[in-house]
Amino acid sequence: MTAKWIENITGSLEQKKQYKEQSTRLKSLPQPYAKAALGIHRYLLAQSGITDGDTMVTMFTDLADLFEQAAANGTALREITGSDPADFADDFASAYGGQRWTDKERKRLAETINEAEQDT
Repeated sequence: MTAKWIENITGSLEQKKQYKEQSTRLKSLPQPYAKAALGIHRYLLAQSGITDGDTMVTMFTDLADLFEQAAANGTALREITGSDPADFADDFASAYGGQRWTDKERKRLAETINEAEQDT
């Protein structure tokens, strides 16, 4: 009962557990993969705009998988990210659906314009 109440306020405890597992996986990568993956992780948190916990967990699981495989194969970082890491991260995030914080604001803007048209 208490866990359900806490989840209503803070979000899914299972998602938090999975998120921490993925973060640990990224931190445990050999260098320079860990530093690069954690940088992309930080960027995705700030810029992806994804608000759906399941989508975020899936995205970070895939990021950890990608960098673990790259480290195992000895893939150069620029072979993963290309010349612009921000473009790579943006493209990576765009592959995932889920609700984004901008969705609410886009809807609000469209409604405001519709209301403004009704006022004329």
